[in-house]
Formats: sequence, C-alpha cells, structure tokens
Amino acid sequence: MSSLLNRFKQNPWPSLIIVFLVGALTYKIASDYLNSKELQIRAGKWDKLLLILSQVDKHYVDTVNFAAVTEDAIPEILQRLDPHSVYLSPKELESADEQLQGNFDGIGIQFNIPNDTAVVIHVIQGGPSERAGIVSGDRLVKVNGETVAGVNMNQDSLVRRLRGKSGSRVTVAVKRVGVKDLISFDIKRDKIPVKSVDVSYMVNDTLGYIKLSKFTRSSYSEFMEGVASLRKQGLRELIFDLRGNTGGYFDQALLMANEFLNKGDLIVYMAGRNRPRQDFFADNSGRCRDLALKVLIDEGSASSSEIFAGAIQDNDRGEIIGRRSFGKGLVQEPIYFSDNSGIRLTVARFYTPSGRSIQKPYDHTNYNQDILERYRHGEMLSADSIKYDPNLSYKTKGGRVVYGGGGVTPDVFVPVDTTGVSQYFIKVSNMGLTFKFSAMMADEYRKELNSINSLKELYAFFEGKRFEERFREYASSNGVKADNREWESSVSLIMNHIKAFTGRYSPLDDKAFYPILLEEDNVFKRAIE
Repeated sequence: MSSLLNRFKQNPWPSLIIVFLVGALTYKIASDYLNSKELQIRAGKWDKLLLILSQVDKHYVDTVNFAAVTEDAIPEILQRLDPHSVYLSPKELESADEQLQGNFDGIGIQFNIPNDTAVVIHVIQGGPSERAGIVSGDRLVKVNGETVAGVNMNQDSLVRRLRGKSGSRVTVAVKRVGVKDLISFDIKRDKIPVKSVDVSYMVNDTLGYIKLSKFTRSSYSEFMEGVASLRKQGLRELIFDLRGNTGGYFDQALLMANEFLNKGDLIVYMAGRNRPRQDFFADNSGRCRDLALKVLIDEGSASSSEIFAGAIQDNDRGEIIGRRSFGKGLVQEPIYFSDNSGIRLTVARFYTPSGRSIQKPYDHTNYNQDILERYRHGEMLSADSIKYDPNLSYKTKGGRVVYGGGGVTPDVFVPVDTTGVSQYFIKVSNMGLTFKFSAMMADEYRKELNSINSLKELYAFFEGKRFEERFREYASSNGVKADNREWESSVSLIMNHIKAFTGRYSPLDDKAFYPILLEEDNVFKRAIE
C-alpha cells in the first residue's frame, strides 16, 4: 500500500489520465443513454415519479422485483396523503371486507383461551358446530389431527385453522367435562353471521339499551330488530351505545339516523375536491321518532358513529353523553384491483348538519398520539380541559353552540372512571387472573350454568359461591397479594368483572355479560339518571 502511494507521488500523471478516461467513459455512456437531454418535469404532477420508475426500468443494473417494490412503495405514498388512505394486500382486503360484510366462512363458535387451551364459550345457534354437537365448555385439543392445546398457540393461529371455504370440512377433537376420551367432530364449514349489535335489553319497564360494535352491512336490520323486540317489552326511551365503535358503512349510519329524524332534517353532507356537495335528508319514514334518545360516545367512537351522533346533536334530537369522540371526518372510497388487492382512498369530508367538520388536524406527526395527549392535558378527567377553537363554532337547530375541528363533544361530559382501579386491580387484570378464575368457576359449575335462562337465575346462582374469598386466595397463589385497604377499594370492580365473565359461559352469553358489566359503568349510570 505504501509503495503504491510512493509511486503515485513520484509520477501521478498516468493514474490521473486513467481516472480521467474512466470518468469520460462514464459520462459518454450516461449521455448515450439519456441522449444528452434533460428529462422534462411538469410541476405538481406525477411526472417525476413516473420518470424515475421509467429510468429504473430501462437502466438499473440488476433485475427488478417490480411486485415487491410496488407493494412497499404504495403504502408509503398513501400515508403521505392522510392517516386514513390505505393500501390493502389481497389478504388484508379479504379480512377487512369480511369484518364489515356481516358474515364469514367458519364453524360457528366463540372461544376464549384462558390457560393455553381454547374453551368454547358460545355455539352459534343453527351453525355448523351446533349441528355437529359441540357445546359450551368444550376444550379444543386437535384440529385436523394437529394438537392446538398446550402448545402456546395464539388465537389468530387457531382461527386460521378453523376457518375455511364454505362447504369444506374440518375435524375438531375436543375434551369435554365428565368424558374421559377426546370427542371428535367432522364439521362442514358454512357462512357464519357476524353480529354488530352486541346486546339489546330492557334496563327497566320503559328504558332500553342497545350496543352497536361496528357499522356492518347488517347493522341497520339488526338494530331495527332489536328496537322491535324492545318495543314489545314496553320501550319508550333508548340508550344507544356507540362507545368504541370505530365506524364502517356510511349508509348504515344514515339509515339509523333517519329513523329518529323528521322529514327535511339534514343528516349529513359530503364534499371533496372531485366530489360536489351531496346532502342527505331524513325522509319522514322513521319508526323511532317517538322514542326519547340518549347516545353514548367516547374517544373510540369514530367515523359513522360520529355521523350518527352529530346528526342527533345538531338537530337537537337527543342527548349525547360521555367523552369527546375520536375525530375522523374523512370519507374513504374502496377501489379494487384485479389482483384482489385494493385501496381505501379519501375522496371527501363529511359535515354535520350545522356545518361542522369533526376531522381532527392531521398535518402533524402526533395524529395517532392524540388520545394519549388528551390524558396528558387532563381532558379525560375534566370537561374544562377540552380545547375549543372559537373560529370553529356552529349552532344547532335549536341555537346551541357546538364546535368542530376534532370530534363530537358530548352534551353531558362523563370522565374516565378510576374508582376501584388500585395497583392490585391493575396487576390481577394484566395477568388475566379475573378472566382465568371465571373460566375455572365455569368449569366447576358447568351444569348449573347451562341451566340458567335469566339474569334473575344468574344472580341467584352467584349467591353463596364465595367468589370473593376464593379469588383472593387464587390471586395470592399466583403471586398477587392485597392488603385489606387495596382489597376493599377494588373488590366491587373485581367481582363485577368475574360475574360478567362467568355469566358469559351461560346460555345468556352477552345478555349476561353486558348488563352485569354496566352496573359499574359510570357513563351508563349517568345516562339512566
């Protein structure tokens, strides 16, 4: 190395000549390829991107995996537009559509995995598993001969093994309480309905409750079926729970809002750069216009949930209770491609009847941290901490002031409830001990639980079972101990969760789970005052 440097120092010209010739050759090759012309770019268009891709195609040194580069590039491009324009691969698109279509191909069971083994908690009535003979409490041990119990298999992996095309078959072996050997079932998969109404029931003689988890293709019909059933039981006033509902099909929210509004009431309007304003009005066909209405929302309520809540609020049709909603006021249009992939492209904004855009700002990097920021500046605990932009004030039909620019603010604010949330409660919850204890109790009292057909019977079942004492011992045996102060502060909340989880193992399923859980829900309790 040193001798080479010495020779260069003594006579650098040959080396410089070689460098010059190589550089000239490189320039000559580049000039030949580009014909000594600059490639013209029109400002504001896609020309530069297309030109770069064209040059890569013509001149890149190695073979290009166009499919892989495309799959990686498209999401990066779309995320630069807004937070909700997304690319979906064929598998992602199938899953996304399935969640909103209202059905999927499978065997028709719901299960939990409390202790590394899936336990059936509900068999869908009339579904393939019920027809085959699977019952609540069965433990899934093998699927098509493959062991799925005790092998740390996660829920998604098990679901993939159970699902398949309608008409195909799957063999499932289960362990049943009281039966020594495994029981094997040959199940023919079928279309399984996915309900979006989690529960509908009467709180008292005149007050009904309906919880909607998402806006699917079947949500409107499910909702109206729920209303019809509650009317037979004396429904005069409805609590409609949209907390945690991230949205879905726009038309379903439109149809539901129409049920509560009078002819000519504006429900929502949409407008975008390439979408002229389109107004949607109530048509006077609503069958719920006689019902008093309270709508529950929180920071997880988004999109179609906000369309419904905004329409009710701006028309002064009902009371909005809870916390400020998420703030998603962008409309995505699905675009499908021949390779079964697709995009959800934002094409418009929606506006509530008063003219509000409830879309929160997304021109900063903290869009997905917004909910955390609400906790940090105190909004989740105090209405006084909610930030309003005076330039985005609007008036409802009755003249009340409402604000845009970041979700629907409720008429009645209810803070996050921290009652009973001690360090002890957090530990047993994070370890899943309440959930596991409930599964253990369900196994122990399987026969009794299977005979329960009403909440009254379920509450009677809980009496004398010593759940409090037994859970405290169970948690202690798992390394979580509480002093008397911690136990007294959290016992009510812990028992509420255990009873709700245990009730889900009865034939009542969600009709036990939600009514019990709501007993400790401060937003629900405020709504029934």
